[in-house]
Amino acid sequence: MSLVSANKTETNTYSVEIAIAAEDFRAAIQQAYLKQRKSIQIPGFRKGKAPLMMIEKLYGKEVFFEDALDIVFPKAVEAAYDEAGIIPVDQPRDFDVKTMSKEEGVVMTFNVTVKPEITVKAYKGLTAEKADSKVTKEEIDHEIEHMLERGARMVDVDDRAAKDGDITVIDFEGFVDGVAFDGGKAEKYSLTIGSGSFIPGFEEQIIGHSIGEEFDVNVTFPAEYAPELASKDAVFKIKLHEIKVKELPELDDEFAKDMGEYETVDELKKGIEEDLLNRKQESAQRAFEDAVIDALCQNVEGEIPECMYENKTKENIDSFAQRIGQQGIDLDTYLMYMGMDKAIFESQMRERAVADVKIDLAVEKIIELEGIKASDEAIAEEYNKMAEMYQIDLEKLKELISEETVAAEIAKQEAVKVVIDSAKAKKPAAKRTTKKKEVAEGEEKAEEEKPAKKPAAKKTTKKAAEKKEEAAE
Repeated sequence: MSLVSANKTETNTYSVEIAIAAEDFRAAIQQAYLKQRKSIQIPGFRKGKAPLMMIEKLYGKEVFFEDALDIVFPKAVEAAYDEAGIIPVDQPRDFDVKTMSKEEGVVMTFNVTVKPEITVKAYKGLTAEKADSKVTKEEIDHEIEHMLERGARMVDVDDRAAKDGDITVIDFEGFVDGVAFDGGKAEKYSLTIGSGSFIPGFEEQIIGHSIGEEFDVNVTFPAEYAPELASKDAVFKIKLHEIKVKELPELDDEFAKDMGEYETVDELKKGIEEDLLNRKQESAQRAFEDAVIDALCQNVEGEIPECMYENKTKENIDSFAQRIGQQGIDLDTYLMYMGMDKAIFESQMRERAVADVKIDLAVEKIIELEGIKASDEAIAEEYNKMAEMYQIDLEKLKELISEETVAAEIAKQEAVKVVIDSAKAKKPAAKRTTKKKEVAEGEEKAEEEKPAKKPAAKKTTKKAAEKKEEAAE
């Protein structure tokens, strides 16, 4: 097998001609014959025992040519690419077989899209915004509120009627025109009055009722609700079983001790401040690095083949589908739960793929320009890290992941480090002061545009989808 020629026909496209020796082609024919003969039966021979020459005589001497070419072609193409010094980014196409016979072998041409030549205008000294990491008293108080909430206990109330903020346990069943509808029934459902979990007007009508009471709640479904219920009047039959209130623990030194290695409330607040500061600094650094990489992406110049974007988009979609599939949900169902159009989703994935391709090309160019190469020590260290992380035998890991793959990944990390370490941070642009009146009007408008709340049956479904999404991510 050998390369006959490789000629650039247009930007990022080569026409390649290869020759497969007659000896190699005959060996591939024999291999194809041995693979298929068990399913071939010819009169006068037991099934699977017919000799090659008899099969060729009956079905034609080219009977195994196509299968033989499938066997020998991949190795021939790989050898041609290596000899020509080209890196393909897509499958070969536009095949033209000039010669194919046992006596002369195979001579054929095809076209292939190759990795583009790109330039990076700049990759050192890039500038990106980096937020200041400050912790406010309000943020500390908010974190403490969460801690108190987590330590809260539920206390039964049986000496008064339900009021706003109570946690009630109810049975309910909804009817429209006297007929029960799907998703409108539940038993022993825990509902916090004032949470907005149900459609407007539902929760308020529980206020004033006592344990054991059975009563009706009259509501009207929002106009933008599901078509079968939109704008319709409904009656919910309610039975109130329990009333509970949330009792928060006291914020004192004993509470502080329960939260960790603290002796006083002041120490707890100091610990919270340090933790929040660390989290903010890490978040700000990640955002800064992302912004630097985005800037690097903008500095990539060159004619990048469309197929690279298409292939990366498909790869990203397949990867995403696989992740959520591990949580027991397929892509179409996920998009339905999220209320997202598939075309919009694919458009977003393509946008991400364009950035991914440009960044990969930029990183490869930086490795070339900087002469980055992974040392033996770095490769050994990376193998040890992965073996420990995945709890796998080191030698088995080396069988699964080649040294070249590990070295390439280390080189990429070093190239990104060159970009990040040389980048310069700048403060975010100051926000324009807005008049109080404009702020008030904006808040009022936002309040008006809030979507109407859904009843529990619908909201529960959405939350389940959100949890699956979080787990998938």
